[in-house]
Amino acid sequence: MESSPTFSVLESANEKPRPFSVYTARQLWTDEHTSEQMLAFHLNGDVDVSSRRTSFIDESVSWMEEYFGLAGNSRIVDFGCGPGLYTSRFAGLGADVLGIDFSSRSIDYAKAQAKRESLRITYVEADYLDHQPTGSFDLITMLMCDYCALSPTQRAEMLERFRGLLSDQGRIILDVYSLLAFNDKQECSFYEKNQLNGFWSAKPYFGFVTSFKYDEEKVSLDKYTIVERNGLREIYNWLQYFTPESLELEVHAAGLDIEEVHGDIAGNSFDAGATEFAVVLKEH
Repeated sequence: MESSPTFSVLESANEKPRPFSVYTARQLWTDEHTSEQMLAFHLNGDVDVSSRRTSFIDESVSWMEEYFGLAGNSRIVDFGCGPGLYTSRFAGLGADVLGIDFSSRSIDYAKAQAKRESLRITYVEADYLDHQPTGSFDLITMLMCDYCALSPTQRAEMLERFRGLLSDQGRIILDVYSLLAFNDKQECSFYEKNQLNGFWSAKPYFGFVTSFKYDEEKVSLDKYTIVERNGLREIYNWLQYFTPESLELEVHAAGLDIEEVHGDIAGNSFDAGATEFAVVLKEH
């Protein structure tokens, strides 16, 4: 007897794939409906969802200005710049800034803001996994733990690209999730009509969410199965978790070293009991 369509959907929703075997980030950030929801989260300065709270962004840029000596002759590139929350502030310091993101909705917003405020920013609508900037940069940023959403192969490729883009005294800053966050993560499965208050579609749907953990790899997956009247789609949200030691091994293999470990990208002190930390990287 053939399986019923309902059983097949549930079976697929609960199937545990190999770590990073499916990559669907483009679907989330470029879909007409979900990209609009993501931009709204970006621009809500009171929550930490797509971006950090406005107060924390201001604190972070202020610390980076002092720590990296950012000035009018600084060149900065932000990988995954979104609607320009950091790039606009960097440009406000007088820096020459490049922002890369594959969400046309976010890039359009960022370009319009830069034009209104006469900011010196170049925006490129592209997948940063494929786009190769030219020139060298004094500061390279990848923020909001974007690094953790990439597979080991993707991370190695990005680190190699970063190293090739550094100026003589250039630095890289990125933040990551810690093992404490991995330990706090729970495997679960549930469904909800119009899950996340209609985030996934303007039309009625059922959202099945299944969370998996991979203890050996220190990876988690939130798998979203969106069942609509006329079809089904799956979104995979992978996250890699690190200790400073495990991250050091990874960046060292790419010809980079951790110069300093911080609690976050605002330069706060490292806390072994926190769910995130940040690192400043330099070339060997």
